[in-house]
Amino acid sequence: QRKNPFSNDDRLASKPAHTHRGDPTYGRPPEGSQTEQRGKDAHLHVGKEVEELCLIIRSTGEVGEDGHVSVTFGQLFETYVTISNKVVGILLRARKHGLVRFEGEMLWQGKDDDVIITLL
Repeated sequence: QRKNPFSNDDRLASKPAHTHRGDPTYGRPPEGSQTEQRGKDAHLHVGKEVEELCLIIRSTGEVGEDGHVSVTFGQLFETYVTISNKVVGILLRARKHGLVRFEGEMLWQGKDDDVIITLL
């Protein structure tokens, strides 16, 4: 009955800890919980995939006049898709962290094969 939100017995109802926007714990799982650990593990995993993507860009791309390594999306897709099917998602994450640059919001196989991806 403690977990039943429809219970009328106030003694048994668990009181959820409500946080507010200014609270540093707002929108975060409780410290030490399995949810928090899964989030940390996922963050580490994605970080490793971003690193691997950058290494692949460095090894398959060409150094431009500006000193940055660049590769086309088509070439990167063909190389990286054998490693992971999350090429675009990892590219977006790498751009969010300022590691790569490319034009457009989203990249589509076939349509955007000529888009240049630059490793920063």
